[in-house]
Amino acid sequence: MTTTDDAVQPLQVSGVFPSLAQIADFGPPRTEIGVGALMPWNGALYVQNYTSHKARSGSGVSLRRIQPDMSMEVVPETVGVDGTYTNRFVHYPTGRLVIGPQVIEQDHTIHVVPELQEHRLCGTAHHLRTPETHVYVLTMEGLVFELDVLTLETALVWDLNDELTTEGEWKVHYKDCYTAYGRFLVCSNEYGEAEWAGERARGRLAEFDGESWRILERKPFTAIGGRGEFAGTIFASGWDRASAILQVFSESDQTWTRYRLPKASHTFDHKWQTEWPRIRETEHERLLLDHHGMYYELSPWAYGGRVWGVRPISTHLWVLGDFCSWLGMLVMGADNASPSTGHNVTTAEPQSGLWFGKTDDLWSYGKAAGWGGPWWEDEVSAGEPSDPYLMTGFDRKVLHLQNHGGADVTVTIQIDPRGDAAFGTHTVLTVAPGALESYVFPAGFSAHWLRLISDQDSVLTAQLFYT
Repeated sequence: MTTTDDAVQPLQVSGVFPSLAQIADFGPPRTEIGVGALMPWNGALYVQNYTSHKARSGSGVSLRRIQPDMSMEVVPETVGVDGTYTNRFVHYPTGRLVIGPQVIEQDHTIHVVPELQEHRLCGTAHHLRTPETHVYVLTMEGLVFELDVLTLETALVWDLNDELTTEGEWKVHYKDCYTAYGRFLVCSNEYGEAEWAGERARGRLAEFDGESWRILERKPFTAIGGRGEFAGTIFASGWDRASAILQVFSESDQTWTRYRLPKASHTFDHKWQTEWPRIRETEHERLLLDHHGMYYELSPWAYGGRVWGVRPISTHLWVLGDFCSWLGMLVMGADNASPSTGHNVTTAEPQSGLWFGKTDDLWSYGKAAGWGGPWWEDEVSAGEPSDPYLMTGFDRKVLHLQNHGGADVTVTIQIDPRGDAAFGTHTVLTVAPGALESYVFPAGFSAHWLRLISDQDSVLTAQLFYT
């Protein structure tokens, strides 16, 4: 402990306060405790932690509240209200916070919604028809409820397993939801051996336009975000075996554009290890994207229907449930040492920490590096450009191009130095059947985006390594 003339200050080590660690019971039942949602609310910081699967009575998981003096209390109304909760949402028309199965008034009065308590809650969003009083609440099993924030009444609206042809309990993880520009969006992150092998596609990014559902991607997605209807964009982060993916909706042309980003690590691929990466506003009208082990800064604005401000910050190995700004600090909540019914035999009680710092601290973490590309044994059509792949913000770059087809293929490497989709030819590679050609970009060379165009229908792999 360190002392000042005014008060005893809690110990902190590089931004981590041991006294604020989220710790659950040894058991039984044994579980995990991760930080599912962080929300500043009228001076306090609410921490919604979560168990490994639905309610586990006696696990020691609950809503907790941190005060500016860094003292933490268990919110007494939520003792015994434990489960998998990762949703947070401020409903401004009523001046209430929805976090987990709780609705919190401005004076910190807590209301627990019993009908939601038994579900794994992963997202809350504006209601399309009655936004002044209602919100949507998404469960991991694919159920969507509407919640009256004032009366606390709930009603089941959709079972997404029927609407989007997915499967519920243990089969698929819905992860997030979002509403803007007359559409309600949801995503799920199913990804395992069958998805990697191309034998199955149970991940979803989908939207409801007020009339019907439309599947945008049959790939795993984990986060959807933006600045409401302020900046003309919606962002959704996902991946496949080729690379990380950023889908962007532009209000100006009412279209979605798929961009591809490097993966900083393959350890985030499986649905259980991806967990809760987020797209959050942490600085004034700017977004911070946590995606596949890489932090990115992200501008909410699109110009000419294209996003320009995507830049990698650093790499990490954290499993982050949420992050937010509070009292001028950046706060991050992790899922650290979790036994999860005893599978981790080197850990006793479940525990996860909080980190307090500033956004600029992220630049001192692991240097931006990663790998990925537009193709991984994909069927490529002649003359059709690949998805744009991020190129800016990395040092050394090499492209590995492999031809799995039966004829010579000539691939044009195009670059977009400005970020406005004005692609120009950089160089051309010819690859024989069954061959692999590598191209090392000149030292210091960079552009915002890169794309590839084949002159033949073929099966190709194109992977870039940034070091």
